[in-house]
Amino acid sequence: MKTIASFTVDHDKLEKGMYISRIDGDAVTYDIRMKKPNGGDYLTNGALHTFEHLFATYARNSEYSDSVIYVGPMGCLTGFYLILRDNVSHEQAIRLVQDSFRFVADFSGKIPGSERKECGNYLLHDLDGAKAVAKDMLTVLDGYTEGQLNY
Repeated sequence: MKTIASFTVDHDKLEKGMYISRIDGDAVTYDIRMKKPNGGDYLTNGALHTFEHLFATYARNSEYSDSVIYVGPMGCLTGFYLILRDNVSHEQAIRLVQDSFRFVADFSGKIPGSERKECGNYLLHDLDGAKAVAKDMLTVLDGYTEGQLNY
């Protein structure tokens, strides 16, 4: 079998940040690395789950909602993938991620989609943990530019 593209990236050299993982036709996959790979500090399941609900809700309600293909966590618990149509510029994608993370950092109230009938694991949420991760990543993403999107 061929090695998939994401496994060819040297994860020992990756730092927290936002990267272009791949471009497939009109779909751009962004790697939003929120924890240093193999660094011993990972997203907890509750924080990751809450972050997913809030990030996806914000992105899918933003001005780019029609261009959002996917928002979801990495199995290695170090970040998220965001897949957008290429009609969203890289600068706009950075801004969308920054705005989404600010939304998570400042969120209060009932987590969207957190009722039993809406979610397959509705008890597994950690809003404080999600907010802490968002605040930490906002310091990384502050002033982020298109030139930083390359691995």
